[in-house]
Amino acid sequence: MEFSGLTDFSGKTALIIGATEGIGRATALAFADAGANVFVAGLGADRGRSLVEEIREAGRGTADFMEADVTFESDVKSVVDRAAERFGRVHAAVNNAGIEGRFGPVQNAAAEDFDRIIGVNLKGIWLGMKYQIPHFLAHGGGAIVNTASSAGVQAIANIALYTASKHAVVGLTKATALEVARSNIRVNAVAPGPVNTGLLHRMVAGNIDVSVIAESVPMGRVSEPDEIANVILWLCSDAASFVTGHVLVADGGLTVG
Repeated sequence: MEFSGLTDFSGKTALIIGATEGIGRATALAFADAGANVFVAGLGADRGRSLVEEIREAGRGTADFMEADVTFESDVKSVVDRAAERFGRVHAAVNNAGIEGRFGPVQNAAAEDFDRIIGVNLKGIWLGMKYQIPHFLAHGGGAIVNTASSAGVQAIANIALYTASKHAVVGLTKATALEVARSNIRVNAVAPGPVNTGLLHRMVAGNIDVSVIAESVPMGRVSEPDEIANVILWLCSDAASFVTGHVLVADGGLTVG
């Protein structure tokens, strides 16, 4: 079997929601390097525009950006509509928007914390799929990857609401994969362990040093965003053509034990 070209996205379009920093930004660059047209969305117009410029100036391909808040259904619908209008169709969609929440025991969380974390980390992914799936059904299929977390497969104390939101992403991904499996639509999730992003540093600031977290990982380090981006790219590619409903844990062995 020839494997060359299975991760070539030339002539295809990738939509990345939650792309203005961290894993999402790295994923947009990875798709562009693989030849894809890239439509990126998220918060932070300056960061979004700089990402598009970086892709264009590097000669990586065509890119466009729309600022969007995934807690608003109208924003998410507009993102999918705009991506389709700009590039004709979308072949791969990545739902990556997420927030960290407050570090501490669950009883110290406020109702506002719960609403915000669930609104972004779970509702945002559901809204993405709500509008991506009809597009894929109308165009013969596609691939979706949702960003979960190692906290979605193993509980982590002091980030209970974040853990709950990521467990829910796992369940949502698996159930959706079953619903669309006969429609040439694959739905998977990536579950990163600690990644060297602003989210990780904000999550543990003043409570745990990132170097301590790195020592707890069997590989002895946290990952870089591009390492997770490569996993997402593979899940969206033809190399993963028989993979759906799967949660690919990329955590340096953190959850193995």
